[in-house]
Amino acid sequence: MREDSLPAMVAECDRTAQFGHRNFNRTNPYFTAERNDFPASHPLRRFYDRSNAFVPADHFRDGSILRAIYQWPAFAPFIQEALGEEHFYPYADPLADVIVNLADEGAGFPWHFDTNNYTVTLAIQNAEQGGDFEYSPYLRTPTDENYEGVERVLDGDKSLVCNLRLEPGDLQIFKGRYSLHRVTPLSGPVTRYVAIFSYVEEPGMVGSPERTRQLYGRVLPIHLERAGIRSDDLMD
Repeated sequence: MREDSLPAMVAECDRTAQFGHRNFNRTNPYFTAERNDFPASHPLRRFYDRSNAFVPADHFRDGSILRAIYQWPAFAPFIQEALGEEHFYPYADPLADVIVNLADEGAGFPWHFDTNNYTVTLAIQNAEQGGDFEYSPYLRTPTDENYEGVERVLDGDKSLVCNLRLEPGDLQIFKGRYSLHRVTPLSGPVTRYVAIFSYVEEPGMVGSPERTRQLYGRVLPIHLERAGIRSDDLMD
């Protein structure tokens, strides 16, 4: 993004920040419920504090700069070409196709996988310190959860982890459904803003009811109607 466009995007985030769903809880990398049928060390039973917020997509409609970017005719084809994907669709989730993640001092986002296949983030405003993006690329596949590899990362094995510092205006493209990732804790009084644009490989996909309720504080009828529609059998 051009530097002169950033103030307007920061202003949009400032206006909509009041609608962010702040949910301070504990979650595993899959946003699923506790599973007592697995050992305590299993990734499904590894829960971490999650303390940031998301402004749902229905607050970015007519007149939204971020919505305009997502709907710009050249944008999705560019992302699809960068990913090299044959099947590529906008996320059909009315709460999650264009969102803003906001995080204040002490907040962060623990290790997790995404529900949607393709995630595109736009850094808008950084905190004074922290907020680095750490990820373990392609740690799982559509047919293999690779719980052993996930457990290694959760145990602190840095050999599987990459670190990236995004600056305001940077666009990042990644496959968050297959790459375990997190945002390191923040410090300082400045709120961190990151816009998230989401795409999937199957039309009509939306978030699961449980995960949607965790992230946005509510679900819509479409989340119940389309629960489980996806192209793989991965957890979450």
